[in-house]
Amino acid sequence: MLLLVLFTSCRSTGLLEEGQALVTKTKIEGIDPKFEEQADAYIPLDIRPNSRINLFIYNLANARNGRYRTVDIRNVGEPPHILDSALVDFSTQQINRYLASKGYFNAEVTNQIILKGKRAHLYFHAVPGEPFTLRHVDMDIADPRLARLYDEQKDGFSKIKPGVRYDADSLVAEREHIYHLMRQHGYYDYLRQYMRVDVDSSLHSNQADLRLVVDNPEGKAAHTKFTIDSSFVVIRHDRAGLNQPEPKETELPGNLYFEDRTGRFLSPAIARYLFHRHGDRYNVDMENLTYDRLYELNGFRSVKISYSKPDSNTLNAHYELIPRPYMGNQIEGEYTFNAGMSGFNIGNTFTHRNLFGGMEQLEIKLRYGVLFDSRLPGNLFNRVFNNDFQVGVNVTVPRLITPFRVSHTGKNGLPRTIFSTNIQAFDQYRTYSNRYFSNMVSYNWFDTRYKQHNLTPLVLEYRYGQLNSEFAQRLIDQGFLLYVRSNNRAYFGLGSQYAYTVNALRLTRLEDFLYFRGALDLSGNLLGLASEVINFKQNEDGEKEVLGVPYLQYAKAETDLRYYKYFGGDRQLVLRLNPGVAIPYGNNSSLLIFEKSFFGGGMNGIRAWQARTLGPGNYNREVLDPDLRLNFRNLDQLGEIKLEGNAEYRFKVMNDLLGAKLKGAAFADFGNIWRIRENALNPGGEFRFDKFLGQIAIGAGAGLRFDLDYFVIRFDAGIKIRDPQFSGAKQWVISELFNSRAFKAQYRVTNAPDRYNFVQYNFGIGMPF
Repeated sequence: MLLLVLFTSCRSTGLLEEGQALVTKTKIEGIDPKFEEQADAYIPLDIRPNSRINLFIYNLANARNGRYRTVDIRNVGEPPHILDSALVDFSTQQINRYLASKGYFNAEVTNQIILKGKRAHLYFHAVPGEPFTLRHVDMDIADPRLARLYDEQKDGFSKIKPGVRYDADSLVAEREHIYHLMRQHGYYDYLRQYMRVDVDSSLHSNQADLRLVVDNPEGKAAHTKFTIDSSFVVIRHDRAGLNQPEPKETELPGNLYFEDRTGRFLSPAIARYLFHRHGDRYNVDMENLTYDRLYELNGFRSVKISYSKPDSNTLNAHYELIPRPYMGNQIEGEYTFNAGMSGFNIGNTFTHRNLFGGMEQLEIKLRYGVLFDSRLPGNLFNRVFNNDFQVGVNVTVPRLITPFRVSHTGKNGLPRTIFSTNIQAFDQYRTYSNRYFSNMVSYNWFDTRYKQHNLTPLVLEYRYGQLNSEFAQRLIDQGFLLYVRSNNRAYFGLGSQYAYTVNALRLTRLEDFLYFRGALDLSGNLLGLASEVINFKQNEDGEKEVLGVPYLQYAKAETDLRYYKYFGGDRQLVLRLNPGVAIPYGNNSSLLIFEKSFFGGGMNGIRAWQARTLGPGNYNREVLDPDLRLNFRNLDQLGEIKLEGNAEYRFKVMNDLLGAKLKGAAFADFGNIWRIRENALNPGGEFRFDKFLGQIAIGAGAGLRFDLDYFVIRFDAGIKIRDPQFSGAKQWVISELFNSRAFKAQYRVTNAPDRYNFVQYNFGIGMPF
């Protein structure tokens, strides 16, 4: 990259005409660091340093005979930013005006151009002086009702007070707050232009007097407060030929009139999320809330709300809704490659967005994945390590369907009832097969805008797992009978789940906040109580059975606590702690099933380890024979206890790289998983308070994020620092990084066919957390 930067700079200057200079540096000096980034925005892009990569691309496409093309210029990359003294002077004036808007009325800004051959360095020197503060702030509101409303509410938003530094942005914010306040309280016709500001900065001692004036409408003695009379809803296709000749018309209580030209929608389902009702005072918040909920229903492509005035102080609300296509189909695929294993996943999702007319959404998902192991003998089909087939059917209803009446308006978020069914068939080479079936009913709702509940009162599961007979016998011969019994049979589960999330809506914002998610998963308690009065049949292992199979009984809890600290710009620090515990008991006290167990590593966890290759505890796979190491992959490194932590610092690298913002991250991850009790399969994998700190894995690394606004492409590289599978000082594997060839060779001797990777690369969509 360094060579590319040097080459691009040299190449570009060589292509310039005489008298031209390439801008390679701009810097603003002398102002408060907290204003630098905003002040820098007043320097036009044309005299900022180029993106080296984009300039390199432009040079490749537009260099000819040692000069830039002047005709037939190819529109790729980024043309060189040539020094323009007029733009430099313009930037100087703009920076000076910006400082004045921040209260530095006596600021002086000069510029300096330093030429080094055909390269130009631009320096803007500022002498801000002392900022002006506000001495007196007077508010002159002509309408007494508006004046009373402002006096009652101003403490909640106003930053315009005597003694604070003058700031034009604060005045703009004040105008926006007043505008919003008035439209919250019925003043539909209130305009921003009614407020004006008079500033007197002629005083001594760097002080200014401020007068805020709110005028009445021209020709009127006061502003008009409006209430809602009637509401009219029109649902139509944007293509007239799809509409029915005779619309379906419905009148609901509260002067609410529906005209459905599609004939497909039930009016009560939509009326539920129209928050302006007959007799209500006009409130812009209710208007915005209606927009949000109608779009969240996922059935309308366009929502338009307008108003008419049947008389001097009432409004009729008009809603024009254009639906999305009722049905859609999406096909996705991916290719995977890691550590000698490769494969693909392909999925198909069918969606119906208005199943029964009440905005119910049906999703049918099909997914198939296969993984090939190049180390297996035979042809391609003989090298299938595992394959996975899944079918999922979800029906989402945009309200809470309960046997009792629930009053939930949806003002804080769209409530949902979700019915889901999932089927999975999984097979792993000469090891294990699994058949899984589940049915769930879930409720999602918001207590406040930032507090979300997810309750699944019914989780009905059936699982049939079977170990390969030869593999099972080999495990029995080596003393793993308990593992065979726990995985070579069917299970029935009847339980409930609950999750509580705080501040999920803030995850994409750059601000200071705490995020919390707590989840609880319980199974078998009702069946356990029933077994006290019903004599359930017991199998040879003493487990009670329902419908001929043992039922699951366990409790699982997990929390995710994060602290987001914002430092300005795109700089952010994220600290995360993610503990969890799962306890099998009663009818399932021997071992937790595979699907409910924790695992370590992965792109969203401890990134220096591949998923399911860390832990538990000090467990090292060298205790297994080579065949078991191959066949046990993803099955032996599981646990019932999890502790994971992350620290990640995020920052901006480049504003524009091929149309995306390039951001970077430096991170450190730590943690592990453990067994609750000793297990012959994982020697050293049990949790003990006097040992667990010595079993913490540590990884660190850096990553790049390509932010395309609507999604983020992420690439992370994690380096192992401390690996708990070793003992003593050997755990600090970072010391072997530069002796990696010998270390890896020795590891192959003891752990073949496993390979040791000091660096783990992770590619994903979205942020890790």
